[in-house]
Amino acid sequence: MSKLPAPLNSLPFPVIGSPLFIISNPKLVIAQCIAGVVGSMPALNARPAEQLEEWLIEITETLAAYNKANPDKPAAPFAINQIVHKSNDRLDHDMAMCVKYKVPIIITSLGAREDINAAAHSYGGVVLHDIINNKHARKAIEKGADGLIAVAAGAGGHAGVKSPFALIQEIRQWFDGPIALSGAISTGAAVLAAQAMGADFGYIGSAFIATEEARATPEYKQAIVDNDSDEIIYSNLFTGVHGNYLAPSIRAAGLDPANLPESDPSKMNFGGASAKAWKDIWGCGQGIGAVTQVQSTAAYVAQLKREYAAAKAELLAHQYPGV
Repeated sequence: MSKLPAPLNSLPFPVIGSPLFIISNPKLVIAQCIAGVVGSMPALNARPAEQLEEWLIEITETLAAYNKANPDKPAAPFAINQIVHKSNDRLDHDMAMCVKYKVPIIITSLGAREDINAAAHSYGGVVLHDIINNKHARKAIEKGADGLIAVAAGAGGHAGVKSPFALIQEIRQWFDGPIALSGAISTGAAVLAAQAMGADFGYIGSAFIATEEARATPEYKQAIVDNDSDEIIYSNLFTGVHGNYLAPSIRAAGLDPANLPESDPSKMNFGGASAKAWKDIWGCGQGIGAVTQVQSTAAYVAQLKREYAAAKAELLAHQYPGV
């Protein structure tokens, strides 16, 4: 395990909830943090842009009140995801809001910028950059990111193709800072496995879609429960970047999941134009086979903690039989 900077060094449970485009909202973020995992959301989920400040006030004030009332069991910190891509014309505004409200963790995606990292560091914030290969990981750290989110094969939404074993071991050969592993993690046992590989945290997204607080339609949540990895399709058609999606939503849009055309990567867009695509085409990772019900965030995190403890106990039993 790496040496972790504040605020990552005192998490109640080693899980970061991934930012879910359109779906994450203050209600989900607050519930995740109070349950003991890092809650996060994309800044672009707040529409219009002015809503972001309202949401940051709601999150910071609610968590501050909770921590004051529960000094022996404080909430986990929260994170805001920034899309660092030329199509995001809100980046400067949204980052200014994060600086104003001292967002503890900034998650950057689709581009690494030194000025964004410096802005977070100006008030003591931590920057985690998501990457899909070792080359991008090196560039992110060179530009000042504090840690990495290794997006391996099977992750929901925009995802890489590398095995988590390969990706983590390559990064750990040169980097001893914080790493979260993303890719088909939806159980406590998988979180423990991520740590055994060398990651510090499990990065969970798709399973949180099937929680009561998530801003997803009932049909989307039920599809998470009803389907498994056989119904996950990897395509770049919808945003220009390859990602994983639920096949039923692709069929509902009148498309054949088995015969999707390729998109032009130069036409990537992560502003308002892509919102409809993500609303109609449901991003999802390969780990949903373990999701069997729609439940509250608190109940799901409690389940993760039980599974994590049971997996650790079973591992110890195998290592030291009879003890």
